[in-house]
Amino acid sequence: MDATQIDHVRRFTRTVTERVGVLHEHYLGRERPVGEARLLWEIGERGQDVRRLRERLGLDSGYVSRLLRSLERDGLVTVEPRPQDRRVRTVKLTEAGRAERATLDRRSDELAGSLLAPLNTVQRARLVAAMAEVDRLLTAATVTLDAVDPGHPDAQHCLRAYFTELQERFETGFDPARSLLPNAGDLRPPHGLFLVARLHGEPIGCAGLKLPAGAPPEIKRMWVAPHARGLGVARRLLAELEARAAEHGRDVLRLDTNKALTAAIALYHSYGFQEVAAFNDEPYAHHWFEKRITRPPSE
Repeated sequence: MDATQIDHVRRFTRTVTERVGVLHEHYLGRERPVGEARLLWEIGERGQDVRRLRERLGLDSGYVSRLLRSLERDGLVTVEPRPQDRRVRTVKLTEAGRAERATLDRRSDELAGSLLAPLNTVQRARLVAAMAEVDRLLTAATVTLDAVDPGHPDAQHCLRAYFTELQERFETGFDPARSLLPNAGDLRPPHGLFLVARLHGEPIGCAGLKLPAGAPPEIKRMWVAPHARGLGVARRLLAELEARAAEHGRDVLRLDTNKALTAAIALYHSYGFQEVAAFNDEPYAHHWFEKRITRPPSE
């Protein structure tokens, strides 16, 4: 990043906030600020857990509570403990809340139309395409990577989805019992680590790193949810695991994969991995890769 890039981002932010009206206390001409309006939209027809709302919007609990209290006072939402677990609060729209949300939707459509109306056909197409690209890139920037225990619920969610996808895509199906998958202990410090990628608090990907003594480290169990592909998550996982391996003084990184995973194979080639002779007896592997990595400079 440089100063020019930062300046462009700040100017873009100022233009957008001014043009879409979020600077006004009464958003879209209604009697509430944009924060309350956005909560009504996110709650939706089926309601939401309050914790999920906080994670989805990246807001602290105190601020969300204040917004919800205001909406409750106006009779637009109800907030109640979930019957199965009273520690979890659920917020739902009332009849008045659904009517207000419909009004906000209609006025949001009108606002969107007002942004497009002054432009000609070509300009409209360019603006919409640019917005789609900005949305994709900002979404990618929202993804977080965290090291977790392989037994963490988010890790288990990803691994179940990973095994299910392999079962569907491999010619012979996939049986974890036949694979050389590492046990959980191999992916816990100091023997390794396990990363989970999250988007708005939801797990969307994972990858593990084995750090065996006297042998090159191996990347295992790398998976990204289909709806999150194209955001660069897999490349970020590779980069993070490479950095972790280098921090441990390793200079070679290994992985293996199945021939059915063509997108993954293309990714490994583009990321600098080279195909090598088989270095294990993984029954589901058809390709084996290595990459030379650079150790971080000593301080």
